[in-house]
Amino acid sequence: MTDARAFRGFRFPAEVILWAVRWYLRFPVSYRDLEAMLADRGVEADHVSLFRWVQRFAPELEKRVRRHLRPCRGPWHVDETYVRVGGQWRYLYRAVDGTGQTVDFLLSAKRDKKAAKRFFRQALARDNTRHPRTLVTDRLKSYPGALRELKRDGERWRFTRHRRGRWLNNRVEQDHRRIKRRTGPMLGFGSFWTARRTLAGVEAMAMLAKGQVRVVPGNDISAQRALVHRVFGLAA
Repeated sequence: MTDARAFRGFRFPAEVILWAVRWYLRFPVSYRDLEAMLADRGVEADHVSLFRWVQRFAPELEKRVRRHLRPCRGPWHVDETYVRVGGQWRYLYRAVDGTGQTVDFLLSAKRDKKAAKRFFRQALARDNTRHPRTLVTDRLKSYPGALRELKRDGERWRFTRHRRGRWLNNRVEQDHRRIKRRTGPMLGFGSFWTARRTLAGVEAMAMLAKGQVRVVPGNDISAQRALVHRVFGLAA
C-alpha cells in the first residue's frame, strides 16, 4: 500500500511522481525537459508541479534511503565545491570514504572553521559512519582549527590522523563531477531552501548509483526503482 500521508494532496499517482523525481535528480534534465518527457507518456504535468514534487520528496528520499546505507570504510576525503545560490557562489562540503562512497554533504554560505565543524559533527552523527583513522583535506586553513576544537571537546577520536595536501584529494574532487553534471542544467538555485532540498535528493540518487544501498547494485536501475518504491510504501 502507498504511504498515503506522504502523497496526500497530490492529484497524480505516487508512481508517476516518484518516476519524475528520480529522473530529475539522477539525470541532467531540466524541469521543462521532464515536462516534455511526461507529455510523451500521456501525463500532462507542468514544470511548476514538477518543481513542487522535487521540493517535497527529494529530502524525504534522502532521509529514507539513508536507513539502508552500507557502513563507510577507510579514510575520509573531505573537500568543498561551488554551487550557485541566489546569484552568488556558495559552498557544498562533501566527503567520500576510501572506497568512494559518499559519507555526507553540507551546503554552507561560508567556507570557514565554523562551517567545517558543523560538517564534521553532522557526518560523525550519521548511523552508517564511525570515527575514521585518517582525514584527508586540502590546505584550506579552516580544517586544522576545526579538527583541533573537535578533538579538544571530545567529539573527534583523538587518534584520527589529519593529512593535508594539494594532490591528496583526487578521490573526492573526481566525485564532485557526479554532482556537477547534475546541477549544471539547473542553472543555479533561487534560495538556500530550494538548494538544500534539491541537493539532498541529488546526493541520495548518487548513493544509489554508487551501490551504497544494501542489496541494490549500482548498475541495476530496476532494483533502484523498486527500493525507492519500497521506502515510500508502494507495492512492488
